Amino acid sequence: MELKPFLLEQWLANFEQEIKYNLGASTGPHWTVDELLGLAGEDARRRMSALALTYGPPAGNASLRTAIADFQGVSPECVQAVTGAAEALLILFWLAAEPGANVIVPAPGYPAFSALPLSLGLETRYYRFLKERGFEVEVEEIKALADGKTKLILVSNPHSPTGAILTDAQMDHLHTFTSDRGIQLVSDEVYHPIHHSKKVQSAARLPRATVINDFSKAFSLPGLRMGWIIEHDAQRRERYWNARAFSTVCSSSLGEFLAEIAANNRIAIIGRAQEVTSRNLRALTEFMHENESVFGWIPPRGGMVGFPWMKDGQNARAFCLAAAGEGVLLTPGDVYDQPEHFRIGMGVSGDAFLEAIKHLERLVGHWRSARENRSRHAVV
Repeated sequence: MELKPFLLEQWLANFEQEIKYNLGASTGPHWTVDELLGLAGEDARRRMSALALTYGPPAGNASLRTAIADFQGVSPECVQAVTGAAEALLILFWLAAEPGANVIVPAPGYPAFSALPLSLGLETRYYRFLKERGFEVEVEEIKALADGKTKLILVSNPHSPTGAILTDAQMDHLHTFTSDRGIQLVSDEVYHPIHHSKKVQSAARLPRATVINDFSKAFSLPGLRMGWIIEHDAQRRERYWNARAFSTVCSSSLGEFLAEIAANNRIAIIGRAQEVTSRNLRALTEFMHENESVFGWIPPRGGMVGFPWMKDGQNARAFCLAAAGEGVLLTPGDVYDQPEHFRIGMGVSGDAFLEAIKHLERLVGHWRSARENRSRHAVV
């Protein structure tokens, strides 16, 4: 088995720990353990100190599953705890890997969406998010890719890195299509319910859809390494439990404890992420409009990242390297095979975002001047 290089994580690892303004990451404002425990009342620290560090139930402890189920509007039996959405993806692609099978995934998309199925020998088909059509989702394009050997269709809603969304009507349409053909519909909802336009519902409401989510993005707690699968089909849940027995067995006791606190205090936690991201998105959109000769921009309709592009069509990596030199981390689009784009996060930098934008303003001024000088010399 050969896994292609994880270029996104390689880029972040090179800069993330030392950069002053992190606009390259895709999560929200950080929480400390002390802040999280403070949401749970005075006895939370005592309960954590007394926590037994033992093996837990493969599906997750009952109180965590109940808290997640309440968030998702399902019964607790439908919840499978996992080690982040990453383990959910591994389990789902692992179980889809049959000889001759194919899966349908978005492009661009989180690199594991393609690397995992390809490494497992699955034919991987792509539907596209194109700036030329405003990053709008084309359900008919997705349907046209499916055939009798399609095992799984994956959607990302809100989508990363573009911030596009599938409407409730589009999800209903896709759910009917996949249900009629025995195809598993998987909705990656790690940014749900962070929206910047009309809100959409979770696909957990749909009886044949599988939902994956985690505490890393909308909850802004990536250090917990906790996530979940919502699955209404009891036979599929049995297969998830069995697959997990061969990988992580169960979740961290401490991670589950803190995740339960987060789930029970989701209004405060997600509300903070929504407030910070929405405020910073307004500033970012103003910045993009002021520099529309340099950047193309489609404001994200959900999530915590946007996906602008260089108007001149050049590879954005040079601009991202220049920004890093000024202390501002961006993520070049070539890690998504979209070299003219770059990813910019509105959440993780929190209140420092506005200061980071000022640094970018200065950089763009130098960048624009250099580009105009090159154009003049080319004409001469």
